[in-house]
Amino acid sequence: MGKWFPALYDAGMKGLENGTFKEIRKALLEKAEGIVIEIGSGSGINFPLYTKAERVEAIEPDPFMIERAAHRINEAKVPISVQQQSAERLEFPDNAFDAAVATLVFCTIPDPEMALKEIKRVLKPGAPILFYEHVKMPQPLLANMQDLLNPVWRRICGGCNLNRDTVSEIKKAGIHIEKTRTYYKGLFLVIECRNIEEMCENTGIREW
Repeated sequence: MGKWFPALYDAGMKGLENGTFKEIRKALLEKAEGIVIEIGSGSGINFPLYTKAERVEAIEPDPFMIERAAHRINEAKVPISVQQQSAERLEFPDNAFDAAVATLVFCTIPDPEMALKEIKRVLKPGAPILFYEHVKMPQPLLANMQDLLNPVWRRICGGCNLNRDTVSEIKKAGIHIEKTRTYYKGLFLVIECRNIEEMCENTGIREW
């Protein structure tokens, strides 16, 4: 990804992260209790916002992002450790965590299907899985624009995909979706899930 990208990402997202995004993250992370795994922690934006976790084990594949996150570990209210790992191969035992968090990361994970399988494996049965993601938009015209822009966007934004259908990936993984909430006309979604095996056609989605 390169050393320049973490700094550029933080600068580019600063306006959103100091406003709406921060409130969304805070509300979501209040639901993360016990021993928490955070998938793709990036520059550590979530770290100061955990309030109820016993501790957080964060994984991030990019060493430059980990380096940039160091100061936010010091701002955290709960113990946080970061390990350089990929989401598709988590180096933790089965049933190790009470909750999982993934925010603005499934757009970039190369193999989301494998990552979701790994999240299910390391979580205790019934544990919450909390997502905040940008996704392919429901409006056909805007979705087509995302498809057209995606090849260039991926190259300049560290592998980020504009047009991921993360909800469909979660359904295919058999994860129970409890609630979804949309922002910015469906570009961003909060998806609250539970580590309960469920048939794809019976997802239990409730919009609010």
